[in-house]
Amino acid sequence: MRTVTVVGASLSGLYAARALRAQGFDGRLVIVGDEPHRPYDRPPLSKDFLTGRADEYQLALTDAEELAELRAEWLLGTRARGLDTRGRTVLLDDGRTIRTDGVVIATGATARRLPGDGLVGVHTLRTLDDARALRDRLHRGPRRVVVIGGGFIGAETASSCASRGHAVTVVEAAPLPLVPQLGVDMAAVCAALHRRGGVDLVTGTGVAGLRGTASVSGVELADGRLLPADVVIVGIGAIPNTAWLAGSTLALRDGVLCDDGCVTALPQVVAVGDVARVGGTRAEHWTSATQQPRIAVANLLAGRTLETVRSVPYFWSDQYGTRIQFAGRRRDDDTVRVTEGDIAEGGPAEGGFLARYERGGRTVAVLSVDRPRAFMRARRELVREEERLEPAAL
Repeated sequence: MRTVTVVGASLSGLYAARALRAQGFDGRLVIVGDEPHRPYDRPPLSKDFLTGRADEYQLALTDAEELAELRAEWLLGTRARGLDTRGRTVLLDDGRTIRTDGVVIATGATARRLPGDGLVGVHTLRTLDDARALRDRLHRGPRRVVVIGGGFIGAETASSCASRGHAVTVVEAAPLPLVPQLGVDMAAVCAALHRRGGVDLVTGTGVAGLRGTASVSGVELADGRLLPADVVIVGIGAIPNTAWLAGSTLALRDGVLCDDGCVTALPQVVAVGDVARVGGTRAEHWTSATQQPRIAVANLLAGRTLETVRSVPYFWSDQYGTRIQFAGRRRDDDTVRVTEGDIAEGGPAEGGFLARYERGGRTVAVLSVDRPRAFMRARRELVREEERLEPAAL
């Protein structure tokens, strides 16, 4: 290959560029990014950056030395608008084209929005520009904040807002937040963190609409209640950025469909990170974005799938001074046991706890609240177990 184009100046795009150079690719490397920024770390956006404990310099994932080593052409602030797979050409929205021998799709995902979210004071939190706008709004003084969505981004943002003295309410349509990730029992335990942090948690009802003229003034719930709000943060998930690939012949279904090695139906095109549906699963996790690129690049350079992704799913969240860590693959019929620490009054006891999800006599997932050392040991056990098992048994 003489030219490889990475579409997406994201975390996974950066790791793909690093992997290309590390694995011996010495040709032309082009990195296209729709944001004007070089790759930055997104997890701190809802935490330290939002509260002012971290600045933009600390978010940067590259420095001058690495930029020189990568020898890449950076086309930032430029959006890809199409992929001509026959002509092996990436089409850009400014009219330029890039002839390329290989493509790494790392375009990530875009925050879902609500009707009426054009009102002043309504925010999403997905990008650095999102975080800048929200932080500026919050730093103007105490606000009534309503967070729509009790997932990890919503919970972390609520925690950050509460720590800055804002009056915060979290609205979650499901009976409990985080049930798909943690199961009912452990979701109930983690939901108690909102109450401990002084945040109101409203569950079991959706949002009927946003109220206000030029600026948002409230959130109307499906059950008829109206929550006054000066700031509304919409955290209801994300949509993979695949619209630019329409007509490219690539298979698209809630992401770019890939095999277990991140390879699409075209061996010269691979996908990684939030946009990639690898082996039937699309995982919006930091670990997926950092682990998939090495394998995807190896297969891209080989022209066929030689390696597959076998990593244990892992994510973490920092809320209300507490760290939640989870690894593995849980199902609703798993048995959950607290094996270290304890649970008190529905929430974590002092010192936290470690819980194991068990199925058929073996541990298939682990959850930790403020037990990082115990969690790392349990996670290593999971990794060793998955390496031992055949893929079909997972």
